[in-house]
Amino acid sequence: MLIGKPGQARTAIAVATSESVTVRGRDLAHDLMGRVTFTDFFFLSATGRMPTEEQRFFLDLSLVAIAEHGLTPSVQAARMTLAADPAALQGAVAAGVLGCGTVILGAAGLCSALIDDVRARIAVAGSLEEAALAVAREHREARKPIAGYGHPLHLPVDPRAERMIALARERGVAGPSVEAAVAMTKAVAQIWRKPLPMNVSMAIAATLSDVGAPPGLIRAIPILARTAGLISHLMEESETPIGFYLASKGEEAIAHTAADAGAA
Repeated sequence: MLIGKPGQARTAIAVATSESVTVRGRDLAHDLMGRVTFTDFFFLSATGRMPTEEQRFFLDLSLVAIAEHGLTPSVQAARMTLAADPAALQGAVAAGVLGCGTVILGAAGLCSALIDDVRARIAVAGSLEEAALAVAREHREARKPIAGYGHPLHLPVDPRAERMIALARERGVAGPSVEAAVAMTKAVAQIWRKPLPMNVSMAIAATLSDVGAPPGLIRAIPILARTAGLISHLMEESETPIGFYLASKGEEAIAHTAADAGAA
């Protein structure tokens, strides 16, 4: 039974035969292997075209910036999963990736949408600064968190975001998206009455937007990057296990209140 509207039964990404693998019209073995980087391949596969020099640079930069951040919840989930089943590397990676959400790691897509919102309001608001203030004010009044600003660890600035914005300016590609992100930093500080640093998710969205990366790719970058980080942790877990230790410490830290609830 078909659920929903029928789509066109076709794909433009890849096809494999007994003699070759073709990716976006290019022979994998002869045109791509040994000629392009994985970053090139990813951009080609996702978009259908090879990246420009700046797209390659900032895609690489984003992948490096977000691949690792210590023993995050997603890493702990992955390591405890591997501890429970050392043979299930794929399951442990999946456990970690499933923990990549909008609170931790997965906010780049929301940041991209926020930038678009700010830029769309400039004509009505009269200036970029006023547009940024309007967006910040609406979030504050609705008691909504604002994607891309604030970090529980990196204060007063997120060094990853600072580096990305600096490189965008240095390479002459900082455009309207970077300027919108910077304007929002000032607006958020004014409306929240305290500085909230631009975090790496906003920097990724702003820099990649200005070099012409599509929104779908921006949203996927943290997942691809953190997968590499997860694999590194799982390689270490197989040699120096801490998964069960993490689980035991978590259990020790949490008070069990079932008896109290029953007594009430």
